[in-house]
Amino acid sequence: MIRNNLKLAAVLGLPLVLGGCVSATEYAAKNAGFSSVEGKTVAATGKQTVWVQNQEQARAVSNRVKTLMAKKTIDVETAVQVALLNNKGLQAAYADLGDSAADAWQSTMFVNPTVAIGFNGIGAPGIEAFRSVEGVIANNLLALATRERDIAIADTRFRQAQLNAALRTLQLAGDTRRAWIKAVAAWETVGQLNQAQAAADAASELAQKLGETGAMTKGSQAREHVFYAELAGQSAKARLEARLAKEELTRLMGLWGSDIDYQVPNRLPSLPKGLVKRDLIEAEALQRRVDLQMAKLDLEATAKSYKLTEATRYVTDLELLTGFETEREKEDGDVETETAGQAELEFVIPIFDSGKARMRKAELAYMRSANLLAEKAVNVRSEARSAYQAYRANYDIARHYRNSVVPLRTKIEEESLLTYNAMITNTFELLADSRDKVNSILLAVNAKRDFWLAEANLAPAIYGGGTRAAFGEMEVAAAAESGGGGH
Repeated sequence: MIRNNLKLAAVLGLPLVLGGCVSATEYAAKNAGFSSVEGKTVAATGKQTVWVQNQEQARAVSNRVKTLMAKKTIDVETAVQVALLNNKGLQAAYADLGDSAADAWQSTMFVNPTVAIGFNGIGAPGIEAFRSVEGVIANNLLALATRERDIAIADTRFRQAQLNAALRTLQLAGDTRRAWIKAVAAWETVGQLNQAQAAADAASELAQKLGETGAMTKGSQAREHVFYAELAGQSAKARLEARLAKEELTRLMGLWGSDIDYQVPNRLPSLPKGLVKRDLIEAEALQRRVDLQMAKLDLEATAKSYKLTEATRYVTDLELLTGFETEREKEDGDVETETAGQAELEFVIPIFDSGKARMRKAELAYMRSANLLAEKAVNVRSEARSAYQAYRANYDIARHYRNSVVPLRTKIEEESLLTYNAMITNTFELLADSRDKVNSILLAVNAKRDFWLAEANLAPAIYGGGTRAAFGEMEVAAAAESGGGGH
């Protein structure tokens, strides 16, 4: 008997065997999950953010940025809005959100089918005595058994990506607000030093003329000259710091070219008449902090992964092979065909791997996430308290300089000038009083800057997006308020 054997092996997707699907509409959407990001960030910043995904959106955003920057002198709210629209790093964070959505979408899909065809023949050429056709469908039952958990884990990671995009948005808004405050405060310092330098310049010229007449000693002249020289050095350094502060703001707003020809005000806003009450700031932070919600989701995802590891502890691979076999036999002019079904179960048991090591790693990962969540909750409460303490303390400090220190220094300088004109006070005393007044004014400017920075740190303490440096500044201010009294 001459026999030709034809073998067809088809490895098809699981949907052909076991149906079922999960709605992937949200994952598949082009702005997947972005509405959640918008909702969280608008509540905290009051500003709009856009995920730019095509040329039309890019042109619209560009036009709006140009409209906002047309003011030339921009306030803090304009700076934050421009940054949220124009910062390319933020757009990259939104792309990461889209990537996570694609991963979650992929988790809802079944494995693509593959087909393999092979020919085997026995017999003399041109003589057909026997032909066999075989088909096989192979699918991984372990993947089916864990599919729902895999989808749940991917969904949790997707929700984490949403929160991470919101956190990046809040961070950019907070960083921009602080950068604007620092830039304006730096230029206010420059203005105060310029005024002091103008007065010192006049005093230096007067000292030189008095020295020429013999009415002022060379030592007194040198004191006047060095005071002017020191102020000139301070002014130059302050101008450099102001330019660098503005450059930081420019980077955060994503500006370049002619768009950088904007200005910021020369003075920070005056102190408010009163403070905003935040007696429940800890509770607000625990409820709204995005990074705390991310830590909760991380624990949730780790727990699901732990259960998945437990469920698949011993089985590493499990496949069901199903298919058919058809045989045709030709003998003595008669053709006989026979088709029979096939079913075969294959799975591998890891004899040398009991799964205990993987279970231990999963258990430790869960405990790690649980402890990090607990630590985050403690830190969130502390950061919220520190933010409010710094807010209150810096307000009192700034108001003290404005209402007490600067007026007293001004009064001292005025009285010193009167006594100097009456030849009662010497030049050195007048110079010392003028120097002290300049220092007090600069301290007052710094105190006002610190208050507005503390005010800017309230929202990040409640919603998230603050930096360690910002919270470190809060702790310093809180320590200054307590005076080391053990509070």
